[in-house]
Amino acid sequence: MTPAETAGESTAIAREAEPTTEEREAALEAIAAEVRACTKCRLAETRTRAVPGEGRADTEVVFVGEGPGQTEDQQGRPFVGRAGDLLVKLLSTLGWRRQEVFITNIVKCRPPGNRDPEPDEIAACVPYLQRQLEVLDPAVVATLGRFSMGHFRPGERITQIHGTTAPVAPLTGARDAVSFALFHPAAALRSTDVERQSFEDIAGLPAVLRTARARRTQASALQAATRKPAPGSEEKPDMPIPRGLDPEAPAFDDAPTLF
Repeated sequence: MTPAETAGESTAIAREAEPTTEEREAALEAIAAEVRACTKCRLAETRTRAVPGEGRADTEVVFVGEGPGQTEDQQGRPFVGRAGDLLVKLLSTLGWRRQEVFITNIVKCRPPGNRDPEPDEIAACVPYLQRQLEVLDPAVVATLGRFSMGHFRPGERITQIHGTTAPVAPLTGARDAVSFALFHPAAALRSTDVERQSFEDIAGLPAVLRTARARRTQASALQAATRKPAPGSEEKPDMPIPRGLDPEAPAFDDAPTLF
């Protein structure tokens, strides 16, 4: 089972007012339109194209990098250069494809010369990421590199925590998720040791996703069990089967089965 196998009424998470896939897509496109027109920081002055992010709106896994590079700036898409090629290769070792996850960055415009983004640039752009995560409601946020990791796990070092998980603060927009720290693919291109560690680390992502699903399911079941019926109602509505955990639910025709 892949992170994209989350759609359909039979596999919807047991949450009130869960948006449909179409509603998620529309909300993400509205955010993307704002990003493309954004002039909130100096990066807008030098960009060719803003890079809002792309991927499946009903996925359970979101990858968050640092910022667009030269190729991304030209095409307006995230991770389409050499680092993107390596990310696709990493995903393929799991039997996953990039269109089954959502990929975005901390900053949506390329810093000149691929320099590090400045704190005020990050502060101007992070609200877009927060809103994207609120729409996506992922189970896992996979951070790519130190700037992404620093946003979700401040004060830690990527060399010490790569391949590990931690709860995500709801204030980031991901209301019920865990973070999974990975090296940035660009760093792996510069170091064979980092590349080796990246392949080892991402091999643990399916288990992280399974654990996150189970925890969300338990939380949803507890919430449903403790929720009181509305005054005057005679019976409680049926609780949908949590997304991704129904063994009888059919998989997407275009998605490979992982576990």
